[in-house]
Amino acid sequence: MEDDTEKIEVIHLFNNGKYSDVKSMIEDCKSQHNFDFIGVQRQFDLDFYSTIKLVNYIRAEVKKGNLSPDLSSKEKFSDETYLQPVLENDALLFCLDELTDLDFGASSAINSSVDLKPAPSGENDSSARIKELEEQLQQLQTQFSVYRSTVEKTLDERWNGPQSSDSKSTPKGDTSALDEKGYFEAYSYNDIHETMLKDTVRTDAYRDFIYENKHLFQGKIVLDVGCGTGILSMFCARAGASKVFAVDNSAIIDKARENVFNNQLTDKITCLRGKIEEVKLPVEKVDIIVSEWMGYCLLFEAMLDSVLWARDHYLATDGLLIPSHCTLLIAPMADSNYVADNIDFWRDVYGFDMSAMMAHIYDDVLIKRMPMDSLAGAPAIFCTLPLHRVSVDDLSFTKDFTVELNENVDALDGWIIWFDTFFLTSRSSELRKDARGEDWKNGKQPGIAFTTGPAGKETHWQSGVMLVDHGKKAGVPLEAGQKITGTIVYKKQGENGRSLEISVSWKFDSENEHQTWHLK
Repeated sequence: MEDDTEKIEVIHLFNNGKYSDVKSMIEDCKSQHNFDFIGVQRQFDLDFYSTIKLVNYIRAEVKKGNLSPDLSSKEKFSDETYLQPVLENDALLFCLDELTDLDFGASSAINSSVDLKPAPSGENDSSARIKELEEQLQQLQTQFSVYRSTVEKTLDERWNGPQSSDSKSTPKGDTSALDEKGYFEAYSYNDIHETMLKDTVRTDAYRDFIYENKHLFQGKIVLDVGCGTGILSMFCARAGASKVFAVDNSAIIDKARENVFNNQLTDKITCLRGKIEEVKLPVEKVDIIVSEWMGYCLLFEAMLDSVLWARDHYLATDGLLIPSHCTLLIAPMADSNYVADNIDFWRDVYGFDMSAMMAHIYDDVLIKRMPMDSLAGAPAIFCTLPLHRVSVDDLSFTKDFTVELNENVDALDGWIIWFDTFFLTSRSSELRKDARGEDWKNGKQPGIAFTTGPAGKETHWQSGVMLVDHGKKAGVPLEAGQKITGTIVYKKQGENGRSLEISVSWKFDSENEHQTWHLK
């Protein structure tokens, strides 16, 4: 017969040691690390939930490399975040009830609601004691179930609470319609950063520019605005920077510190939490500012505002911004298959009219990966941002454009917007007026560039798709070679200016059209 006894492994609080029972681990903590777990419980009169927080607080600190967590007061581990397990399937959390049976003197007050009564005497001692222990076990199981529910509720509130919504209009973070606190909180979770790191177009561009231009970083002081996981800071440190200040206002900064520690770069990288406008750097000037600030349609989220503030307050006169330039492009869209699949679809769903689902379908900028054959004409660059010179006021603008159709179309179905990003090696370098990210690397241009448009490899930014609402009238057929002239307006929206309103006016022949879309 096989032994069906469940074997557990209790992980040591201060190292990776594994124990078959809680008592051995607790005793080792006391003898080898001079840490009296039971004594701390008694000192602060910890209940069940507070004990859970204590365990997770210690594990979190040790994970950061701090083997002497500050336990000067109960407030050090009172935050509700410490209800979330640091270790997956942490056996210690499941075995806390065993601490009540350990021979450490007076019974520990894990939870005052569990009354550990002495065994009764008499003929029915055994059966009575068994019944009593079963009741106590049921109480402990109930407590732990409540604890797990509390953790799940806490996580659900973080992900699905009133401050989150449909993700920076998706990938880059749950930033749509968020208040300022919610905006930064959206960047506290792994999935968002995993999406960005796995965007090889984005991450490779920063890495390649930094590593291919190590002479620019050698011995320099670098500021990383919105550092996230710290990947750009670590690139800069490995490239020879003498000091890197990594700044982020979300809880991801704690993970960044761990990443820096785990890669032996703490002597070069200092992580600071806070808005760049509010933190105080220990230096007056930096030589380089690096930041991945770009949002959907380039300016959604308005993070560039903070980068420009940092530039004006911290960048040395001859300092370098990375990236150095961005361009915005617009192209006409004609894609009858897309319209049929995503718009006309609602007119007949299994024989039912569901056109009610089409309400506001033309109001928002859609973030989509569109194929090249969706473009009815070559794109036009309508805005260039030389980041060493632009101001925050320049980020709300009205620009003219002209596009020419390269095919006959039944109607103009929409407009597609994307951006190209350029990494030039000098602040005095000028970007060609016709510079395009997808054909930059031909051996003639310095630096690095990439595009988020249909002609390039897919990025997490994708493209902004703005469908034209023809109303009850049919769209006007257009011919190849026909030119469309227009004006595009970018305007910040919302209390914190992180949402974006885009308006386009266009005309051809005798037709004049205008429509506004929102990115929120």
